Amino acid sequence: MTHPHGGPDAMGVPRWDFSTNANACGPSPMALAAVRQADAAHYPDPQHTALREALAGFHGVAVERIVIAASASEFIARISASVARAGGQRAWWPALAYGDYAHAAQAWGLQRVNDPAQADLLWLCEPSSPLGSAEAMASAVAQQGGVIVIDRAYEPLRLSGRCSLGAEALDRLWQLWTPNKALGLTGVRGAYAIAPVQSQEPARALERLAPSWPLGAHGVAMLRAWVRADTQQWLTESLERLRDWKAQQMALLAGLGWTCLPSEANYFCARAPVALDTPALRAQGIKLRDTTSLGLPGHWRLGVRSPAAQAALRDALQRATLRCVEVSA
Repeated sequence: MTHPHGGPDAMGVPRWDFSTNANACGPSPMALAAVRQADAAHYPDPQHTALREALAGFHGVAVERIVIAASASEFIARISASVARAGGQRAWWPALAYGDYAHAAQAWGLQRVNDPAQADLLWLCEPSSPLGSAEAMASAVAQQGGVIVIDRAYEPLRLSGRCSLGAEALDRLWQLWTPNKALGLTGVRGAYAIAPVQSQEPARALERLAPSWPLGAHGVAMLRAWVRADTQQWLTESLERLRDWKAQQMALLAGLGWTCLPSEANYFCARAPVALDTPALRAQGIKLRDTTSLGLPGHWRLGVRSPAAQAALRDALQRATLRCVEVSA
């Protein structure tokens, strides 16, 4: 079973990587320094006591609601296993969604259903992937029974709009957070979830399914840095820059004949005017993310990148167009 994803591939790290949604202003200097200074010579606290207290204080929730995860994908697999072990048989996720929801459901024998009311495990994501928008059915899904998880991986990278669910609704759901994208440190794995209010036993059950030390010293250091005031200030400033870069990038592609879809995040989907020679683009150091595996064939999801990266993309696309004209002639 393959897991299509953006980022490095067999050719290494792309010089101009539009396939990942990591913060193009990163890595965060504070978080990077913390990771580099992490004590890798010793085990971290297996209970992650100080980390859980810091995360709970950051979100203003009881520390008992914090569940540490090795990564978002690890949590997706673990909570799917938990639902299946408890007798759950059906899962629901949006038509356009991150592929690991489906992978985990299949691995644990959860049947995909089209009606959220029939599901034992339900997934939301805001801003959504690949579109970067609000989920059309979020309010209705949040009212269902079963275990409901909202993936908030891109909430820290929201450039406009706001979550369609209020605080009261969010307190009834599992909230999954993966700050490494916002910090520009996707190579450091580490995530956490906030359990629904009064869900201490389900939270403990999930912890019992986890391996010892789900986070290494570097993941702990990254998450500790995430909640620091100076890190959050850096993130706020980077969002302003990303807003400008996004407007420039969408205008550039529109000028080349692409159709760009609206988005509230630091990425957006677009349809190219012609078929793309992706191997040729990759050979020039440019990687794009085909959204077929995300449920949206015929489009590409592009992370917002710097003006230098945008110029490289423009030049490569223009050269590709010229080659197409020459071949046609």
